[in-house]
Amino acid sequence: MTDANDAASTASATDANASADSPNGATDTEASGADDDDDVTVTPYAVEGDVDYGKLLERFGADRLTDEQVERFPDHPLLRRGIYYAGRDVDPFLDAAAAGETHSIVTGRGPSGPMHLGHVMPFYLAKRLQDETGAHVFVPLSDDEKYLLKEQSSEEIREHARDNLRDLLAVGFDPERTRFVIDGPDADAVYPTATRVAKRITPATVEATYGEPPNVGLSFYPAVQATHLLLPQLLHGPHPTLVPVAVDQDPHVRVCRDVADREAFDVRKPGALLGKFLPSLEGPGKMSSSADAPGIELTDDPEDAREKIMQYAYSGGRVDVEEHREHGGDPEVDVAYQLLYYFLEPDDERVERLAREYREGELLSGELKQLAADRLAEFLRDHQRRRDALGPLAEELAPYRLTDEERRQLRSAVV
Repeated sequence: MTDANDAASTASATDANASADSPNGATDTEASGADDDDDVTVTPYAVEGDVDYGKLLERFGADRLTDEQVERFPDHPLLRRGIYYAGRDVDPFLDAAAAGETHSIVTGRGPSGPMHLGHVMPFYLAKRLQDETGAHVFVPLSDDEKYLLKEQSSEEIREHARDNLRDLLAVGFDPERTRFVIDGPDADAVYPTATRVAKRITPATVEATYGEPPNVGLSFYPAVQATHLLLPQLLHGPHPTLVPVAVDQDPHVRVCRDVADREAFDVRKPGALLGKFLPSLEGPGKMSSSADAPGIELTDDPEDAREKIMQYAYSGGRVDVEEHREHGGDPEVDVAYQLLYYFLEPDDERVERLAREYREGELLSGELKQLAADRLAEFLRDHQRRRDALGPLAEELAPYRLTDEERRQLRSAVV
């Protein structure tokens, strides 16, 4: 599965089989719609422009989460504050979780560099859900996709994967209910299913959903991606699966849902939990390792991360203190506030009070940055403490890997 904070499709697909839950008999991939705003790009590999999250739902055909659905999830700021704001087939997952029945979460990582704050958000959310509901969690690492997409050697990708795995282990998943699946080393388990999935995906669907692939490897990758999302059901039988990802990843889910409709697969359509982008330090838009302003990497020294906030975080304040006191600032575009709102400040009353004081000019931009920098440093110290306490990677990872029996099961799962 590709990176949880990468990008999603703007085009519609042309797969002929209809989905029962899409409007007018359209498939899930057809529900994506065309991009009618030339200044906005939302593709599997790029996000540019001012993203309108409401319009994305119209284009992708997903449903906004209701208050009742949010209340049924385990409590988490990313959910109750609407960062994860939409989904597909969320109710079956919630029903299974409430009844103590089998249910799973899939969210993955594309190992092309160090992990940053935007990358790790869905993993901490998945851990919260696992802790509260007992969900199985599958974490695919798409080393193959990143090799095909990036100008990096196989060894560079492998090194990034090893580094990313230490960050993922530091999240603290339950090894009895968690599997890390790495496409290259686990090809014996992934590839047989991917070839059978590939037979059910047309070239027209791939091109309409992702654009024209730059090489034949990326033409095949949607089949691997769909396999990632089916892994829990191939191992544990048909059951509700939820995929918490940034909204740009929705095309992967839609393609898989179309595949899951086929009679050849004894699976249910995977559901999705779609989230907004963590803003980059330079302002609106998602946090990216390739942006002009630096990202906050999970391995950053906490004091260096503090300095990044103080120096680079886009401010919603006024040009000077006097004007700010008189007119106030805008927390909606202020990056320091947004970081607190997304997940660094867990107390809802406090985060609302900060927004009010900032709008009224009582709280200055520098003071808001200081608060965000303090919370960020605390988060990084906690994460790095767990990361540093890990032993050799192979030993730590072993309980999370597919067993021999699971590998045999996956090799024979699809007929």
